[in-house]
Amino acid sequence: MTTPSHPAVDRVAEALRAAGVEPRITWFDGAVTTAQLAADALGIEVGQIANSLVFTIDDEPILVLTSGSHRVDTEWLGAQLGGTIRRASKEAVKEATGQVIGGVAPVGHPAPVRTVVDVVLADYDEVWAAAGHAKTVFPTTFDELVRITGGTPGEVEPRLEASA
Repeated sequence: MTTPSHPAVDRVAEALRAAGVEPRITWFDGAVTTAQLAADALGIEVGQIANSLVFTIDDEPILVLTSGSHRVDTEWLGAQLGGTIRRASKEAVKEATGQVIGGVAPVGHPAPVRTVVDVVLADYDEVWAAAGHAKTVFPTTFDELVRITGGTPGEVEPRLEASA
């Protein structure tokens, strides 16, 4: 059986190799466009999925890699980063990453994209990210995601304070 191929996935594999990472891309029979679908397909916790969400901050693209167990609080994160965050249009996502929503990988983009990596992903020994297509994922670690993306570790939503 031949391994499927797709130009965006090939670019992700090339970017991983360039970063010194052996690409271990898994192809699924169907699309896994949500964190829950990907986690179910892999038999892992939804928190182990590194969602690649593209926003704009003051009209520049920003990639937020967030745990599948989190939502990004755009108002709060924008305040932390000193700007206004808005969800990017599908056209802006494609332009910034060369990939389409549902399969956006943390790497393999036409040019570097400012990236924030959710620190909650560090709670897991292994996390999985999309590999450029809605039917693909690859395993990695929090530290490796930070390294290969040149990203900044950070919180993506305010921590709930424990009640006294």
